[in-house]
Amino acid sequence: MAEPLKHLIGPQTARDTTHAVARAWRPFNRDRFLAEVLAEIEALELMQRGQCIADALSRHLPQDFTQATRILQDCLPKPEHPGLSGWALLSFNQYIAAHGRGHLEVSLNLLKSLTPHFTGEFGIRPFISDEQDKALAIISGWIDDPNHHVRRLASEGTRPRLPWAMRLPALVKDPALVLPILEALIDDAEDYVRRSVANSLNDIAKDHPNLVADFVERHRKGASKDRLWLLKHASRTLVKKGHTKALANFGYEPLKDITSRLDLKTTHLVFPGELLFDLHLANLGRADVTALVDYAIHHRKKDGSLSPKVFKGTSLIVRAGETVCIARRHSFRPITTRVYHTGQHRIEIMVNGIAVASAAFDLQLPSTANH
Repeated sequence: MAEPLKHLIGPQTARDTTHAVARAWRPFNRDRFLAEVLAEIEALELMQRGQCIADALSRHLPQDFTQATRILQDCLPKPEHPGLSGWALLSFNQYIAAHGRGHLEVSLNLLKSLTPHFTGEFGIRPFISDEQDKALAIISGWIDDPNHHVRRLASEGTRPRLPWAMRLPALVKDPALVLPILEALIDDAEDYVRRSVANSLNDIAKDHPNLVADFVERHRKGASKDRLWLLKHASRTLVKKGHTKALANFGYEPLKDITSRLDLKTTHLVFPGELLFDLHLANLGRADVTALVDYAIHHRKKDGSLSPKVFKGTSLIVRAGETVCIARRHSFRPITTRVYHTGQHRIEIMVNGIAVASAAFDLQLPSTANH
């Protein structure tokens, strides 16, 4: 069984931080610092553990922020000593975010130095929120940095909806200032950077679907294999939702000459179980067509309403005059992210983003199950 995420930071992290700071700054009260952190850290979750160490740093580092940043800088890995790296630097992100307001350049420079050893994506967001134009002007200068971690920080740290981090409402509302950064990094040599660009575009697509579909259309022409993968990954939410232009960007046009038939093997399931179904597609036209087939399960909620979740199906070419049968099975089993309820559910088939067939089925949960 995997270790809980919170164990990425723990008592040893506190000891490592104590050692690094004491080496960088002799007046540091290492015994008191460590005692304060160890008294709290075991009872906390991951992000709280980082914050616990950051709060202790706030109490024990110099109140002068510029002096404190020089100490933190000396804690980073150097040729003469290993320094701190990995999750031990989450607390540095949190400390800088809390105390660096009003010290934009100093703070961003330290986060830039930190990011090759962990990431600075959590720490830079308050500065973007406070001084968006100035912060983005500095961050935009990182797109040509020789270190790929720094280039990734330019795209990852500016994601409007970065998971685990504060949201950037102004960029959610208007991501125009982020697009030049993403365009500059779209053909980056590192997959690590390109994946970040794709994720940022996917974030933006949740609020501005047409903007991202247009972006993909502009950059798809003559795209390399790597860029094409990036654009597809950036479009994943739009494709899943059946956005017409996003689908058309990858050759999935609305189909006029396709007929469909959905056959359920059973209309009554007992949980846990599998829904088996066949989809028959007939191409009545004179030209071959490319079909992207997805399906949605409309799960029954506690109040009796239905909530759809789309699942990826398959992509295929249906030849002129041909009928194909696609056989699939969908598993209903205990998962931590969903609570199932007894009653009628529905399956819906989408071809190139258009619903073409649907059918109802009943799901019965054992009376002894705790749902």
